[in-house]
Amino acid sequence: MDVSDASAACSDVLSALRGAIVAEDDFFQDVLLGLLSGGHVLIEDVPGTGKTLTARSFATALGLSFSRVQFTPDLLPSDVTGTNVYDEGAGEFEFSTGPIFANVVLADEINRAPPKTQAALLEAMEEEQVTVDGETYELPSPFFLIATQNPVEQEGNFPLPEAQLDRFNVKTAMGYPDLGGEVELLRRRAGRVEQDPSIERVLDEERVVGVRSAPESVRVEDDLLEYMARVTRATREDRRVAVGVSPRGTQRLFEAARAAAVLADREFVTPGDVKRVAQPTLAHRLVLTPDARVDDVAKSDVLSAVLDRVEVPTVQDAEV
Repeated sequence: MDVSDASAACSDVLSALRGAIVAEDDFFQDVLLGLLSGGHVLIEDVPGTGKTLTARSFATALGLSFSRVQFTPDLLPSDVTGTNVYDEGAGEFEFSTGPIFANVVLADEINRAPPKTQAALLEAMEEEQVTVDGETYELPSPFFLIATQNPVEQEGNFPLPEAQLDRFNVKTAMGYPDLGGEVELLRRRAGRVEQDPSIERVLDEERVVGVRSAPESVRVEDDLLEYMARVTRATREDRRVAVGVSPRGTQRLFEAARAAAVLADREFVTPGDVKRVAQPTLAHRLVLTPDARVDDVAKSDVLSAVLDRVEVPTVQDAEV
């Protein structure tokens, strides 16, 4: 699928989502950035903003299978990946797949599960496979994980370690709707019998695979490659940062910038694309110093300061 077709397909998905969910377009685009860049998305927000509805609606609009896992402190890795079950008739063990075996998987309240269960997702996220009792099983393709976490509750929570946060291409939040948006939400609820809105299927599995391949054809000039590297390296030199963006993060910034170009129906990346995706792609990868945390320094503010400091390359009119 070429860039124009992929951009049109994404526009159709966005239109379907707007009809079902009241949220800013930037939020929907953040989730699409995760999908187009071949990665996964972490949504952090308070309860009741529509995180679960968003994940289910995305799966429906994309025409993909959907599975939801409610993470709890007693959840075991096998509850996610599946386990071998003894078949008395055949006299042998047979693998029973877990909820991870779906195209779109919602890991709801991922920070409520113990570290061992959280770690069970790492292989699935990175390799798109799971290993149980020495046997490896491929996950459905495409595979897209949307995880949510609640930043308010502290009891029974297991904060995601930095190594696992680094596996998410994008971290975003829905936020509360404005007054007009909340009134529209009530108006839509009054116009239907069901509590949750319905959404129509827009794409199918084959087209989603094509959409995800489109960013590979997007051109990125050498000066923009250097710009991205300078941005991530500058995060490692900020005195408020204990651990800056890793080389993996630099690659994810590159992939997200190409995805942003596809959403904008362009075959090349601009500095604006890099700045657009920097916050959702890089901010969660920063580890601040103890002094910065005591001073309530926000990771987003640190990244904004870095973007202001790093010189932006000039894009030639002929290239634009």
